[in-house]
Amino acid sequence: MPRTARPARRSRLLRCAVAFAVLAALGGYLAVQYDSSGSKNPPRCVVEASDEDGGATHTYEMSLAQAVNAATISAVGTTRGMPERAVTIALATALQESTLRNIDYGDRDSLGLFQQRPSQGWGTPAQLMDPVYSAGEFYDHLAEVPGYSRLPLTVAAQRVQRSGFPQAYAKHEPDAALLAAVLTGRRPASLNCTPSTATADGPGDAARVRAELVRAFGEDVLSGAKAAGSPAASTVSVPVPATSARGEDTSSPRRGWELAHWAVAQSEALRIERVSYANRVWNAGEGWRTESAKGTETGTSAVRIRVAQ
Repeated sequence: MPRTARPARRSRLLRCAVAFAVLAALGGYLAVQYDSSGSKNPPRCVVEASDEDGGATHTYEMSLAQAVNAATISAVGTTRGMPERAVTIALATALQESTLRNIDYGDRDSLGLFQQRPSQGWGTPAQLMDPVYSAGEFYDHLAEVPGYSRLPLTVAAQRVQRSGFPQAYAKHEPDAALLAAVLTGRRPASLNCTPSTATADGPGDAARVRAELVRAFGEDVLSGAKAAGSPAASTVSVPVPATSARGEDTSSPRRGWELAHWAVAQSEALRIERVSYANRVWNAGEGWRTESAKGTETGTSAVRIRVAQ
């Protein structure tokens, strides 16, 4: 009798454990569904742009933290004079290596967006956890690859990364190309982020916005900027030069859209509530809309970034 009771007891325990696991999974699923459906505009960023000929529309969705990292990778590249193709290669690499997350772990001693290794001379752990530094290192190495812009993306990325799975970069090329086109400013008003109101705490800091602009785009980004009121003013005005570092003139205000998209990507991190450029205005929670020019408020001479009060 004891010998037959023991298996029956084990069977009952196993069934209970399975039932509990199923209920837990169902509860988690319902919680996620409730959270995503209960909020009209969940925190996220969406990149959306049509084909060059105005055909199919392509979209890519990411978290706010991923958007910050993607915008940083793009800003560092263009500031170094790298072409859009280089930004595409960098973004595809980061999508594969870290899914655009700045992670502090990886294979052996790999770290950060690009999973670079201190033991291989990429930098110190602290440096590699800085997206501006790690992106700069990637571009420095990419620039040393002869003819990288004409190489297949997998080949160019592999020449830098020396990955054990070089073909893995290829699957990210369409998304990376879309992100690069938008974040480098070629596709206007194509990035929309919905910051989380749950984490909002206190006013934004315009001085911090200026500091982050300089970190990402270099010291010249604010050259010629006029002070908007007192040092504690809520609006940062970022000049858009008549001719950019890439040689573009005012007939192609790509630099302005690059800055505007960077600000939208940073909206939660820096508590930015409004971005205006070229008769378009982005408001947190509302997205982009067209607005008639009022003085220089929405003109093309500057991107205006307003932090929350």
